[in-house]
Amino acid sequence: MSTAKIAVCLQEPLAPINPNLYGHFAEHLGACIYEGVWVGEDSAIPNTGGIRKDVVEALKKIRPPVIRWPGGCFADDYHWQDGVGPRAGRPRRVNIWWGEVIEPNAFGTHEFVQFCRLVGAQPYLCGNVGTGSPRELRDWVEYCNYPGDSTLARTRAANGSAEPLGIRYWSVGNENWGCGGSFTPEDYATEYRRFATFLRDFGGAPLFLAACGPASNDPEWTRRFFTKMAGYPQFGAFRRIHGYSAHYYCGTAGMATGYSVEQWYQLLRRSLEMEPLIKQQRAIMDGFDPERRIGLIVDEWGTWHPPAEGRNPHFLWQQNTLRDALVAAATLDIFNQHADKIVMGNIAQTINVLQAMILTDGPRMVTTPTYHVYDMYQFHQGATGLRATFEAEEVAFKAGEEEQRLFGLDGSASVKEDVLTLSVVNPHVNEPVEATIELRGGRGLRASATVLSHADIHAHNTFEAPDTLKPQTTWFNLNGSEWRHTFAPASVTVLRVPLG
Repeated sequence: MSTAKIAVCLQEPLAPINPNLYGHFAEHLGACIYEGVWVGEDSAIPNTGGIRKDVVEALKKIRPPVIRWPGGCFADDYHWQDGVGPRAGRPRRVNIWWGEVIEPNAFGTHEFVQFCRLVGAQPYLCGNVGTGSPRELRDWVEYCNYPGDSTLARTRAANGSAEPLGIRYWSVGNENWGCGGSFTPEDYATEYRRFATFLRDFGGAPLFLAACGPASNDPEWTRRFFTKMAGYPQFGAFRRIHGYSAHYYCGTAGMATGYSVEQWYQLLRRSLEMEPLIKQQRAIMDGFDPERRIGLIVDEWGTWHPPAEGRNPHFLWQQNTLRDALVAAATLDIFNQHADKIVMGNIAQTINVLQAMILTDGPRMVTTPTYHVYDMYQFHQGATGLRATFEAEEVAFKAGEEEQRLFGLDGSASVKEDVLTLSVVNPHVNEPVEATIELRGGRGLRASATVLSHADIHAHNTFEAPDTLKPQTTWFNLNGSEWRHTFAPASVTVLRVPLG
């Protein structure tokens, strides 16, 4: 057993942890929406107005702050008018990005907002730049938010919402360097400026408008985009841009449930590239926006494994193991550590796609190890991040012939209402780590430890065995400001300490 030291500096706050760092993403892709969220009012599966009750109850438990919709690549070929009005009259379109299946448009704006309200999340709508127009997106904002007596507001009322929907978060396109139109940064900056000119607050709360950022950590896209935007002072270069989104998928190593010890470590190491992305992208943005009026967003992130055998490869269904849980935990810890630099994060995706919270199969539903991490980490939402130091021997491993290293113990700390939350990841596949934990500037008398771990690093939940991986909580007494705690191998642990 190796040893380590953790110091939590209770008198050294970092920044408030925006709850939106724990956001989600739901796209019209595979079985995410149809089957995952929407089953229809006539379904034998228990539902509220067509929305699955079991999924709603599971998501409510982890308190999702914001959900991004309808894409993803789907967004830049989606026309919002197709998804409002009587369902029987809605057009059937071809989903060109995800298998050319028929999109029935049964789930549209009102259904999505109802889903968000049921789970307690804010809606985040991604607008169509690729095949859409400024007028189309402008009208969507008016339709959703205008409180007066316009034709679009009347249409919204006729469709069941007399009161404005009050949607604050809007993205002007998605991945516009690729599936969103294959723009150059300069061309997209011109389009963003044109679209944003017409996106008004319509008498409600000010909109939060997000621009498309780079794929992974591409400094040139960001630098060129902001350079072009800065060239329009008459517009007020950055007056109508409040967020800037990057996407980062750490990919895979091996298969979703089949991987070696080295591949376990490889994927965890790749997930840590989120930190340099946040630091470098924020540094470039600071050169144009030193007051940080524009928030950095990572509104797509997660693992991306090869297609599951026997399933449509376009649907991106994948199983979710203990390894995915550690990727999620390590990433959320990075978000917490850099809460002064990032304002929103949206894992991809909520249900049945990529690194999902939930998997469904007809009437059956199972929560994944990643879901349990979000449940364990929800106490960080809205808390104040604290400086915490971790001293532990690194893990040495090989990626091919290359020697690499990974942290031996890492995590993040926050405090809210005089309760400390300390989350810790131990990536060692078979070695526990005994750590001395020191609270600098405070003390505790009692604590709880919630642990997600398993002897098998490939462990995952199935419909037949839904509780293979499930957190376990124990309580113990403390001896003042310092104690020792053993972190299990291949584990995520959240310690909760009321401070005295």
